Amino acid sequence: MNPRRFPLTREISIAVLVYLYVPVIVLIAYSFNANRTATVWTHASFDWYGRIVVNPSIQSAATNSLILAVSAATAATLLALMAALGTRRSFFGRGASETILNMPLILPEIVVAVATLLLFVSLGIQLGMGAMILAHTAFCIPFAYLPIRARLEGISGVYEEAAQDLYANRFRTFRRVTMPLLWPGVMAGFMLAFVTSLDDFLTSFFLAGPGTTTLPVYIFSAIRAGITPEINAISAVMLMVSVLLVSLSFFLGRLRR
Repeated sequence: MNPRRFPLTREISIAVLVYLYVPVIVLIAYSFNANRTATVWTHASFDWYGRIVVNPSIQSAATNSLILAVSAATAATLLALMAALGTRRSFFGRGASETILNMPLILPEIVVAVATLLLFVSLGIQLGMGAMILAHTAFCIPFAYLPIRARLEGISGVYEEAAQDLYANRFRTFRRVTMPLLWPGVMAGFMLAFVTSLDDFLTSFFLAGPGTTTLPVYIFSAIRAGITPEINAISAVMLMVSVLLVSLSFFLGRLRR
């Protein structure tokens, strides 16, 4: 795109990036603030990171978040893998099936969370970890489906045909040919689903039961008492984990071998 045809394009792009990322940089910087007041800088310190490690409430919330994210991401990845394999061939209703799979990306999360809460209450499903795993699994399926589907589209059918010509059955062809070629996409989908579940607030907020508070819900509750460097430290750690996993997902999705 020629900048001369679109004046101020570069300046607007820089302004948008500054608007998006400067607050994040400020949050990370103030997570090292030694002062109890988050907005008053005194000197750098790692004390708040040490405090969040030994805080039992944060430990419990982090454990719940990890259990929830691993369980939901694993289930969502398996379901997304089966859905990607099932929609690989053309059939009647294929477009509608893919639209339904990607529906959580389109619908507002608050609507999905409230609808899920009403559904579970009407079915008598107890709120807590089990309900959150079910809801997060359904919500994370499209995030795992898209990388797997993209990877599957790039795999030529000649490899599977060659395996079948060598008398391999469908299961052996999938285990020895399709799955090794599809593995980077599966891992990329799992990481995206994991990050989505780990960072999710609305669904966890509506469906959490006693003793199942996750880190986003804990941060929301703690903010009501005022923002402290401790909250900044927790947010910075979650941000770094999310950036690392999304970056790994991106590089795995680009693997060609």
